[in-house]
Amino acid sequence: MQTGSVTTPFGRRPISLALVRRQQATAEIKAGKSADKWKVMRDASAAMEPLGLQSNSLAVLDALLSFYPENELRQDAQLIVFPSNVQLSLRAHSMPGSTLRRHLASLVDAGLIVRKDSANGKRFARKDDAGDVESAFGFDLSPLLARAEELAALAQQVVAARAAFRKAKENLTICRRDVRKLITAAMEEGADGDWQAVEAIYIALIARLPRAPSIDDVTRVLDEMEMLKQEILNGLENQEKTENTSTNDAHIERHIQNSNPNFSNELEPSSEKEPGAKSSQMIRPTSERLKAFPLGVVLKACPQVSDYGPGGAIASWRDLMSAAVVVRSMLGISPSAYQDACEIMGPENAAATVACILERANMINSPGAYLRDLTRRTERGEFSLGPMIMALLKANGERGLKAG
Repeated sequence: MQTGSVTTPFGRRPISLALVRRQQATAEIKAGKSADKWKVMRDASAAMEPLGLQSNSLAVLDALLSFYPENELRQDAQLIVFPSNVQLSLRAHSMPGSTLRRHLASLVDAGLIVRKDSANGKRFARKDDAGDVESAFGFDLSPLLARAEELAALAQQVVAARAAFRKAKENLTICRRDVRKLITAAMEEGADGDWQAVEAIYIALIARLPRAPSIDDVTRVLDEMEMLKQEILNGLENQEKTENTSTNDAHIERHIQNSNPNFSNELEPSSEKEPGAKSSQMIRPTSERLKAFPLGVVLKACPQVSDYGPGGAIASWRDLMSAAVVVRSMLGISPSAYQDACEIMGPENAAATVACILERANMINSPGAYLRDLTRRTERGEFSLGPMIMALLKANGERGLKAG
C-alpha cells in the first residue's frame, strides 16, 4: 500500500494511517445501526471529488453493492461480498481487469471498502451446516455503514459549494454586463471621466479569469468588479450633484422653454382636486442647463419610453422630454406635478423619472402622487435618480438573461 498522502481539490488526504483508523472503526459500529446502501452510494457519488475518486471507481462500488443481497446495510449482517473478478467486471460494464484492480485499490485507499483476504488470496464464503455464511473473504462493505453520516455531510458540502459557485458566476455575469453598459453609455454620452482607463481596468479584470476558474477565482474578480461598478456609479452621482449645484431655477425654466416649443401648453393650471397642486408661473428665459444623467443609461433602463418619442425613437434629451410630456398625460400626471418636478429635479431628471415610472406603471397606484412625493424628497435631498436607474437596469438585465 502506498504511504504518504494524495492531493485532491479539497486538500491533502492522508492514506495509510487514516485507512488503518477507518478499518478499526468498522469494528466499532454502533449496535443496531443501518443505512440504505443506495443512499450511501448516492452520497459517495456526490462526494467523489473530496474522496479523490473517479467515475469508474464509483461504477466498481456500485457493482460491489449489487452483490450484497439486501437494501439495508446492517451492523448485525454479513457485510462481505466475494465476487470473482470476472463477475465483478461484467457488472462494472465489462471493465478490463487491470482497470478494475486499479479502481478497487482506489476504493480501499478512500476508505470505502476493506479487503479481507483468505490465506490463498481467493474470495469465497464458508457456510455452516444450516447453509448460513459462517465466514467470508472478499470485500468488506462495513466502512460504508460506519461512514454513512460522514458521506452524507460531504455530499451536502459539495452540493452547497456547487450552488455557491453557480451563484457567484451568475453574479459576475450580471455585474460584468452592468459595468459594460455603464462604460458604453458614459462614452456615448460624453460623460466626464477617463473612460478609456476605466475600460482598460474592466478588460484586465476579465482577462484574469482562467479558462476553468475556481470559486476563489470568480469571487476575487467579482469583488473587484463590484468595486469598479460602485466607483463608476459614484462618479456619475457626483457629476449629477455637481451639475445640480451649479444650476439655478432660472436655468431650468429657460431649458424647459427651449427644449420643446409646445411645452408651455403643458403648464396650464392643474385641477384643484389634486393635493399639492401649484398655480403655473411665467417662464423666464435663462441659460440652458447641463444634462443630469447619461441618456444612454436612461434608455437602457427604461426601454418603453422610446415608443413615445418622435417617430417611435429617442435620439436626444429633447426627444426624451417630448416623450415624457406624452407619457405624463397618458399616466394621468397633472401638468403642475410635472412642472414642479422639472423645477426641483431639472427637466432631464424629471423626464427620466417619468420614464422610470412608466417602466413600473403596473406597480404604482397613482403616478401623479408618486411623482409629487419624489419631487418633495428631491427638494429635501432624500432622493437621487441613480439608484432607481440602476435597479431598472438590473431588472431588465435579469429578464433578458432568463429570456435567453
